[in-house]
Amino acid sequence: MSFDLLLAGGEIVFPGVGVRTGSVAVKDGRIAALLAPGEQASAKEVIDCRGKWVMPGLIDPHTHIGFGSNETDFETESRSAAIGGVTGMMTFHRSNDLRQSTGPWKERGESQSLIDFGFHFGVTSKLHIETLPECAERFGVTSIKVYLMYKGASGAAKGFTEIDDGLLYRALLQGARIKGGVVGVHCENVEVIPVFREPLKEAGRNDLAVWDEQSPGFLEAENVFRVIYFGEKAQCPVNIVHMSSAESLEIVRRAKRPGRAPIHVETCSHYLALTGQSPIGFLGKVNPPLRSEADVEALWEGVRDGTISTIGSDHVPRKRETKGPDIWKASAGFPGIGTLLPVLIHEGVHRRGLPIEQIAAATSANVARLYSIPNKGGIAVGMDADLVVVDPDKEIVIDPATQESFSDYSPYEGMRFKGAPVRTILRGRTIASDGAVDAQARATPAGRYLHRF
Repeated sequence: MSFDLLLAGGEIVFPGVGVRTGSVAVKDGRIAALLAPGEQASAKEVIDCRGKWVMPGLIDPHTHIGFGSNETDFETESRSAAIGGVTGMMTFHRSNDLRQSTGPWKERGESQSLIDFGFHFGVTSKLHIETLPECAERFGVTSIKVYLMYKGASGAAKGFTEIDDGLLYRALLQGARIKGGVVGVHCENVEVIPVFREPLKEAGRNDLAVWDEQSPGFLEAENVFRVIYFGEKAQCPVNIVHMSSAESLEIVRRAKRPGRAPIHVETCSHYLALTGQSPIGFLGKVNPPLRSEADVEALWEGVRDGTISTIGSDHVPRKRETKGPDIWKASAGFPGIGTLLPVLIHEGVHRRGLPIEQIAAATSANVARLYSIPNKGGIAVGMDADLVVVDPDKEIVIDPATQESFSDYSPYEGMRFKGAPVRTILRGRTIASDGAVDAQARATPAGRYLHRF
């Protein structure tokens, strides 16, 4: 049998299982065969992968498309993703009426995105709860998110007036009724934050570390406990998104037990690589905050033992000019989809000795499983040929000018990372190689919407 593409002689990474030398053969956009060393095959295109990892393309579970340029974010941010080895992304969609906005937003993505994409629904009102079954079935969305940081005065300042514990519980009840449903929650107790914030502001503090001090880790942990408890009562799987603190992780460990509604945990690359002491100034402002080195190490242990099952970027593609004039007024969040894989390889594999198959599980297979994404996240015959070829020894220095993002900065800019993607393949088609977007992929983006029912 002749194939369309052969990734020859690489170290094939099977998420959560191991690494095996061999070749991956692709035909008609799917993985058609896995060949052992010495097995021969012919193909229209053969790529020598000796000395390199062949991994499933990453699926970033946590992005915010539309927070940079509403008109072109799917275009620019999917290019950045492709350069970084990401072949799929889940992004949060929020509007007054999801029934009216989701279709046009989906069509924009289909016309612009280089990579596949799906939605999480942002739930901020009773209307969202009431219309969720209709929207979930119509648009194939199995995941929603509740923003506990936008309760009360904090939410009212952004136009959210209905977010409270009642809305959270209603969301969990609805999530339990959706096939494959999971409710993600931003855990942060904003009602207590002013107790810390006001004296810090009065003291004139204006540094990155103060953002952690005004919203310490136990305020995340308190919300984590509440979400887990409500999830158990509603019998709904919950996902603690962008976990940042060691204390939160310990609460999850204590709460997990057989027979309880599933508890999933996601963290983000920046919580595994940066701290409130990192010399990046206001660029590092994010919610929840960057914390201590002890929190970083605790979260890595959570990845190692499987308590943390997914890792995303929380990618927000705003401009550098929004990151000031002081820590209190700077926008929260920063870009990260294009640097997700190099950061995790450098910090996880090279610095801490995690096996690459564990990184692959947290960024591909576990994401596909949690969000019911078919034919993605692994390397097996019949699955979509979404693949990334990685040179584990290649060193790169992060330069925002080469990231293709609408954003013009990175919290990692100037930092050197060992381990980088050299080719990204979506359904058998190269979309990026050696740090640049493929010209044909740029001209004819072929990303598809991930309908998950």
